[in-house]
Amino acid sequence: MTDPIRLGVLDVGSNTVNLVVAEADSGLPLPVHAWEQRPRLAHRLPADGTIGPDALDRMIVSVREAAAEAHRAGVNRMFAYTTAVVRDAPNRDAVLAQVRKATGVRLGTITGVEDARLTFLAARRWLGWQAGPMLMVDIGGGCLEVAFGRDRLPESAMSLPLGAGRLTREFLDSDPPSPRAVRRLSRYVRERFGEVAARTSWEEPHTSVAASKTFQQLARLTGAPPQRLGPFVPRTVEARALRPWIKRLAVMPSPHRARLKGVSPHRARQILAGAIVAYEVMRRLGISSLRICPWGLREGILLRELESRQPPLADAAWVPWA
Repeated sequence: MTDPIRLGVLDVGSNTVNLVVAEADSGLPLPVHAWEQRPRLAHRLPADGTIGPDALDRMIVSVREAAAEAHRAGVNRMFAYTTAVVRDAPNRDAVLAQVRKATGVRLGTITGVEDARLTFLAARRWLGWQAGPMLMVDIGGGCLEVAFGRDRLPESAMSLPLGAGRLTREFLDSDPPSPRAVRRLSRYVRERFGEVAARTSWEEPHTSVAASKTFQQLARLTGAPPQRLGPFVPRTVEARALRPWIKRLAVMPSPHRARLKGVSPHRARQILAGAIVAYEVMRRLGISSLRICPWGLREGILLRELESRQPPLADAAWVPWA
């Protein structure tokens, strides 16, 4: 009996570097091994997003350690990529070249629309066909992704530079921010998303779903069950419960936010921007509640690969038909 093929997904994000390992024969993106490190690449980035020497050094260390972990976990095939924090950096090409030279790992980049489509696939597979026409919203560190569809993949998908980390750097430069800065950010998100939403027409979704750590933490903050109860416990983010938290978060410094239920220390500073984006998107789209999906981009990448690896049937096959 041969050893199972192990697939590894290496995700270099704005806060964390994650490695997820799954077995190809399982057909599901269920991890048999997971590893995480927090180099916080977006920490103290300048407004234009240039990756500086210190952030690059932290990135190289994390990628090198992730590669060693993948070898120890028996990974046979690897999908390594970076998200908006590097993809949108002015010095992206130089950063990726230096990481490859120092670690031997080639990091690819995924476009925002590809991110939206793959996250939608993960949400579809998690919720199943009973979800019907589905709207998916995902707030990352650099971008906001929105997708809608009735099938396995969305009919429409968009990515906007409205990520929680990006907006924190660009608008909320003090901790806590000034009331004027918070109003300015809220107005910017409202106008920017409103412009795009006005040009997009979707039928009313049967299910509205949210993916990402930002939404998971907002759900917990507003009363959803804790993560320790497992992924199968239903969780939602309610617009009505979220709105008063924006005012509360706005007057708290980050160390105080980090003591709130569900808010991790490394996301405490950007949780306010995440809450503003979440509320403004829900308000503009007329969504009162979003279901939380524990699967996201990494699971979507694995599903895309796993679903293309189905073995042939013994004595029947698809053939050309004229």
